Amino acid sequence: MSHENENPFDLQKKVPYAKHVIAIASGKGGVGKSTVAANLALSLKEKGFSVGLLDLDLYGPSVPMMFGHHKPTESVSEEGILPAIKYGIQLMSLGFFLDTQSAVIWRGPLVTRAVGQLLSDVIWKPMDYLVLDLPPGTGDIQLSLVQKIKLTGAIIVTTPQDLALADVKRGISMFEKVNVPIIGIVENMSYFKCPECGHTSYIFGQNGGFRESERSKVAFLGEIPLNENIMTATDTGCPIVESKPDSEESRHYLEIADKVIAYCKQ
Repeated sequence: MSHENENPFDLQKKVPYAKHVIAIASGKGGVGKSTVAANLALSLKEKGFSVGLLDLDLYGPSVPMMFGHHKPTESVSEEGILPAIKYGIQLMSLGFFLDTQSAVIWRGPLVTRAVGQLLSDVIWKPMDYLVLDLPPGTGDIQLSLVQKIKLTGAIIVTTPQDLALADVKRGISMFEKVNVPIIGIVENMSYFKCPECGHTSYIFGQNGGFRESERSKVAFLGEIPLNENIMTATDTGCPIVESKPDSEESRHYLEIADKVIAYCKQ
């Protein structure tokens, strides 16, 4: 029997340890994707779900710094590596094993192998949500991932300016071509609200993410401001949803989590 027309993306398999797998992606770097991934994972935990966060950004892993945790665990079993546990969620990142001061230069086959090992050789405990922090762009890691496992859906993170939105279009197109549903768009760094006078400045433009969601016919999940408290919390190893869950800044992430939960219940 000929397999010439077989679509490799029809062979995706559900991972046995997670009910839902959510990919956090961006068309370009520098839009705050990893901060969104970390705070979304913690927001889902705040909602009472069991959660894991897998950092697949092999070229710039951020999870170790954002969570103030730089190794997976003291225990490695014969079956594989146990994930770290921090703030009540499971964590894994290639950054746990790399020299963060050196550049990572890997060709496609090595990238594919690393992705496979992080998905299959880590002994994850059963969870409701596994959040994947993807590298920016539409390259080998994204394609390797969607060929291996069935994703519940992808969230695209952008900033409001036209340059970032052009990359959003490419990201949405890539996921649609490989049969991955788009849960929606998150607009990061949407505005800056002066803590002294309360004036709101739209530094990178206004409503770009919302307009792109309408053009692409996908959901708009919410806006997150450019905010010193969010950045400081991330840099000090305790993201804002964990350090200040009742704050105005955390509310944005918690509301996005509500929409993700509602999507997964469909």
